[in-house]
Amino acid sequence: MFSHGDRVRWETVGEDGLPLVRYGFVGGEVETEDAIAVMLDGELKAGAIHPGELVAVSVTNVVLRLRGSDLLGDADLRVGLVRLWLAEAETAGLDVGDVQAFGDGWCDDRGRWTLAELMTGGERYLVRAALDPFDREVIHIHAAPT
Repeated sequence: MFSHGDRVRWETVGEDGLPLVRYGFVGGEVETEDAIAVMLDGELKAGAIHPGELVAVSVTNVVLRLRGSDLLGDADLRVGLVRLWLAEAETAGLDVGDVQAFGDGWCDDRGRWTLAELMTGGERYLVRAALDPFDREVIHIHAAPT
């Protein structure tokens, strides 16, 4: 499933009750058999995390969630969403190159905004933003294969 050194993403809930995404590497020692040792970024020792709570980092599962539907409605604010997603991708450890932003983007018939095209791992992806279908005040920014 996971090997020593794999880059992983852990999505949990913070002490404040808000969603929290952390990144790290598989490795280190833990005292339980039903957990994986993960060295989370910024931590000095490995934490024990259940394997069902981890996913291997990939360009398609780096999702930035932001509160504020006005971020999609305002063209000037939409332009900055690409940079915010790229910062999240860098935090996740992805090597993203050849980014071509589409200005303030364009909206398709499903209310999804296409903001940029990028290249990683020899594949092309579109950076898109959309309202969360369950919470219309939250937007999701993610990359999808072209």
